[in-house]
Amino acid sequence: MNVEWALGELDKFLQQTVLHIVEDGFRSSEVTAAPDETVVGQAAVVEKILDISTPDWRALLEPTSTFQNKWRPLRNAVIRSREVLAREAELQINLGDNAPELSASDFHVWVWGGASSLWQSGHFAQAVDGAIKKLNAETQNKVGRRDVSEADLFKQVFSLDKAQQGKVRLRRMPPDDSRTYKSVQRGAMAFAEGIFAGIRNPLAHEAEHDLTEQQALEYLAALSVLARWVDEATVETAEGIP
Repeated sequence: MNVEWALGELDKFLQQTVLHIVEDGFRSSEVTAAPDETVVGQAAVVEKILDISTPDWRALLEPTSTFQNKWRPLRNAVIRSREVLAREAELQINLGDNAPELSASDFHVWVWGGASSLWQSGHFAQAVDGAIKKLNAETQNKVGRRDVSEADLFKQVFSLDKAQQGKVRLRRMPPDDSRTYKSVQRGAMAFAEGIFAGIRNPLAHEAEHDLTEQQALEYLAALSVLARWVDEATVETAEGIP
């Protein structure tokens, strides 16, 4: 996340929702500094930021009383989130082990592109499944095949066998007789097989299978590695490597 930009958007919402008391005959009410239609538009942006920075913010919303402004609960949620974002580095040093963190949005575009919409709604298992389907489709596109998919697809494209008509190969490095070349090709095949056997199959065949956010993040990281290997690999046709 671009923290500086996010803080600016949160500050804009806080400025728009500064509350003033307005007396109306025998009762008073709270009104915002900006017109309601302006606040509505900024709130849509703010909610997206909160979904990423503090995913449980909706559960923490405070109920409003009859005479409170409707934006007060969201405003308080923004104040909490802003403080956490602004002091993130300080919190990591004093409360955590300051270990490096993974950002899903930095994963390979195929992986995050297939997962992002479901991830934002908390459907982590479905997000991983979506990423796998996107990776499979993009790999098919790269090698120009629709007759084979998933584990068998990766087994064939990373095979050490020479390319044939209609059966191209993906080479992670220029092919030669070295142990290194054979190792990286076999490694890609085995890694892909492990992903489909250990991740894809359980998700596809167990209807009640669910994942925590951390488990899903780790799965996406593995998929991102494979996606980069495919994306960066050279296509070898029956005529050789261009």
